Amino acid sequence: MGPDNALPEYPRPQLTRDKWQNLNGVWEFARADAGQAVPAGQSLNERVLVPYPIESALSGIQRHEDRMWYRRTFTVPKTWGVGSGQRLQLHFGAVDYDAKVYVNGTLVATHRGGYDGFDADVTDALAGTGPQELIVWAEDLTDATGQPIGKQRRTSDHGIFYQGSSGIWRTVWMEPVPAASISGLTTTPMWPAVRCR
Repeated sequence: MGPDNALPEYPRPQLTRDKWQNLNGVWEFARADAGQAVPAGQSLNERVLVPYPIESALSGIQRHEDRMWYRRTFTVPKTWGVGSGQRLQLHFGAVDYDAKVYVNGTLVATHRGGYDGFDADVTDALAGTGPQELIVWAEDLTDATGQPIGKQRRTSDHGIFYQGSSGIWRTVWMEPVPAASISGLTTTPMWPAVRCR
């Protein structure tokens, strides 16, 4: 596991698309303050390996932060036809706990909940055809608030507890989709009637 193979497989096998780009890997990282302005156009001092919680050794950070910034750039392949009938979807497998996502300084998504995925159509925030700036703000106050935490604790309560897991901790990827596209499936099994004797 490392910067060149950080969960490289397509993360949603039931709805696989041929064209997609994995955004896992080394991102810029910095501790954030409440109410701090988005650091658009600014480099961040540290590096983090996405998608691993910042408390983990794999992330390269290995400490807890209540609030944090992630930053990277990406380029949309011209062959995807984004802006010419195709839209660009940005997907996050999970960010713990509150997240705000900015593309080129424009807020494109907010999400609350550390265990489920979310996505955003970022087409209208793209700037030309070159590198695009992606910034994610994440806040995880763990057991200092009423947010669901499972067994995560800041300090031991003399019972069963786990170290907190903050920030981006599941795959980030992007893909082109038509304006009308399938975003999810709901399946209902049809069991044959069975008679009990």
